[in-house]
Amino acid sequence: MEEGAALRSWRGASSLPWYVAGSQLLGVASVVITGVWMGHFRGGYAWDGSSQEFNVHPLCMVLAMIFLYGDAIMVYRVFRNEPKRSVKILHGVLHFLVLFISIIGIVAVFQYHDANNIPHMYSLHSWCGMLTFVLFIAQWLLGFCFFLFPWTTTWLRSLYLPLHVFFGLSLFGLAVATCLLGIMEKLLFAISDTYSAYAPEGILANTLGIILLAYGVLVGYVVTRDEFKRPPHPEEEALSVHFKTLTEGGAVSP
Repeated sequence: MEEGAALRSWRGASSLPWYVAGSQLLGVASVVITGVWMGHFRGGYAWDGSSQEFNVHPLCMVLAMIFLYGDAIMVYRVFRNEPKRSVKILHGVLHFLVLFISIIGIVAVFQYHDANNIPHMYSLHSWCGMLTFVLFIAQWLLGFCFFLFPWTTTWLRSLYLPLHVFFGLSLFGLAVATCLLGIMEKLLFAISDTYSAYAPEGILANTLGIILLAYGVLVGYVVTRDEFKRPPHPEEEALSVHFKTLTEGGAVSP
């Protein structure tokens, strides 16, 4: 029975690179299509308060809150056999990049609104987007405190870990939904007269939405499959026991 379960787990894990490769193709495609949409159909990019500055917003948010965030979620599956500390640092660095690039995108849209006397935070897209961003910051700070600070006890880490995983994946799903709302909002503002006539810009944006959905589903699939989980490493378990002994008291077994 155990050998059969181990064989099924190995076969399942052997398919992981295909799923990861597929996710990367979809993620890169989403960023490229967003760049083409804003660059070709919406006039390019600038930082002068014009509509070209607004174009920085969707590109940054898709790059950060979708592609990089999805990759950050998957690192513990992709690098299953690498040292956990290295993977943990990569996970944190990717989340920092998500935060940094998202701030650029949010500043761009707020400056555009200010320059053109457009009210802030009135649409469902903006509400969902700000909620996602604020919760992402909270998630990042809590993860930093619980998993990178050495004085956090093993008991607290084990207690918070399921919440960290659940809310991380939930926020990723909310980010995808917010992007879909943003795509719909932009199309209605920009090409409401020609959207129903299958305008090329509308088709491109619809395609982007489908790709974002597919990327989100694929990331969720990779993260939630048991056979893709990081296997236990004896040396890491030994270090964990040693750390628990040092932080919670008691003698270290020889």
